[in-house]
Amino acid sequence: MTTADTAPEGTAADSGGGGSTAVEWRRLDRRTVLATALVTAGVAAGAAVPTTLGLSGRFGFAAAVAWVAAGAALLIAGSAGADYIRWRRTRYRVGADRVELHTGLLLVRKRSLARERIRSVDLTAPLLQRVLGLVTVRIGTGEHTGEDSTLELDPVLRAEGERLRRALLERTGTEASGGSHREGELVTLDPRWIRYAPVSFVAPALGGAAAGAVLQVSDWFGAQGRVIEWVGERLRDFSLPSVIVLLALAATLAGVVGALGLWAEMWWNYRLEREPGGTLRIRRGLLTSRSVSIEERRLRGVDLVEPLGVRLLGAARVDAITTGLAGDDEEQRGDHNTLLPAAPRPVADETAAAVLRETVSPTGVALTPHPAAARGRRLRRAYGAVLGPVLVLALLGALLTPVLLWTALGCAVVGLPVGALLARDAYRGLGHALCGGYLVTRSGTLRRSTAALERAGVIGWTVRQSYFQRRAGVLNITATTAAGAGAYTVYDADASEGLAFAVEAVPGLLAPFVEPK
Repeated sequence: MTTADTAPEGTAADSGGGGSTAVEWRRLDRRTVLATALVTAGVAAGAAVPTTLGLSGRFGFAAAVAWVAAGAALLIAGSAGADYIRWRRTRYRVGADRVELHTGLLLVRKRSLARERIRSVDLTAPLLQRVLGLVTVRIGTGEHTGEDSTLELDPVLRAEGERLRRALLERTGTEASGGSHREGELVTLDPRWIRYAPVSFVAPALGGAAAGAVLQVSDWFGAQGRVIEWVGERLRDFSLPSVIVLLALAATLAGVVGALGLWAEMWWNYRLEREPGGTLRIRRGLLTSRSVSIEERRLRGVDLVEPLGVRLLGAARVDAITTGLAGDDEEQRGDHNTLLPAAPRPVADETAAAVLRETVSPTGVALTPHPAAARGRRLRRAYGAVLGPVLVLALLGALLTPVLLWTALGCAVVGLPVGALLARDAYRGLGHALCGGYLVTRSGTLRRSTAALERAGVIGWTVRQSYFQRRAGVLNITATTAAGAGAYTVYDADASEGLAFAVEAVPGLLAPFVEPK
């Protein structure tokens, strides 16, 4: 992934990685130094207040301010200077055959990507970069080989980023998928979809994080004890159950507010477009704008995901099943493959159909139900998951304190009915079918997934059958693919029906290993 090209910058000797036309080296935008200085100044300002308060008790307020100001100035100057050196020592060029990036001072790194291997060109711009008209360009091959599969230009002008994105993906113009679906805008944000944010599993986590943040910040200022005491005084006249309910409501409210804010930041200005040449482009973001491009030739299907809370409101989100989309950082691993945020189920099915260039979405077809033995297996698992902790609590209660006995009773009274409901819901969700060129499988209850996988993308089958499954006459059959999660399983299908499904889905792949009856 490295090159030996050491020709002077911008000379005619630069041939663009093997092309016949000379290509000049380019630099990143020099405003990266200003952006780095401003970001460091913001961090320094945030740390200045608690640091000043901490030092003022020892050196006096005026001396503390002077020390903090000097330290902040040194920090800002150092970070800006380091980024200036990075800017001076970084150059890139896009040739006919390769994209090259040279960077480093003492240790010079020379990296290049063959243009024919490039699978994604994604643009990201945090708020400060948006104000300055800049954007970070991430060029990737879609391979899971660490940094060698990605080049990052941070930052360039937005116009330059758009030019690079079009130039590096334009080769797909002769390879677009067939079909009559329109190009241009496929779906745009409906602000009413924000109502699904509070019922996601993110809300409780954000509520707990908010409580932890309050305690942490108060500890920075040496006021954690006073905060706890203030809360205790306000709740002193309430009974213990009331205190628990009030604290739970406060955490829930904080979680709901946080979930709404996070949704707005991630999905505001969302739109899904099909560009000429067969490229799907997702644009979204309130403060940080994001642009993700997916070549349709890498698309192997869609996954319609319905978390429990969202599903109860009749909504679902749509994820892409593609080859080579996973990235190296947390941002890319998060919602990088989401084509549509949680939206009404009819909208999700319409979007899936439009993305797949189908008249009717495979995710909406009627599925073959699974035998009653699958329901029994789920009920037994649910009862086991509840009764295990209950028995432990009961044993500890018998040995230690009756309080644990009452706790065990409460867990059993609440957990057994809830477990039975979830188990029955999981069974009702099971199903599989063939729809045109796609095989469809659905499973899950807390997170129900309906995956429509292109039959041509299946490269293997894995059949698993435990001792208990053999007695029940069911099995798990997994379609292996190079896209998405890599494996999509039909759980607890009737043994003969599941094998017949796999044989029909991809003729010739499993048939030699199945004995005819």
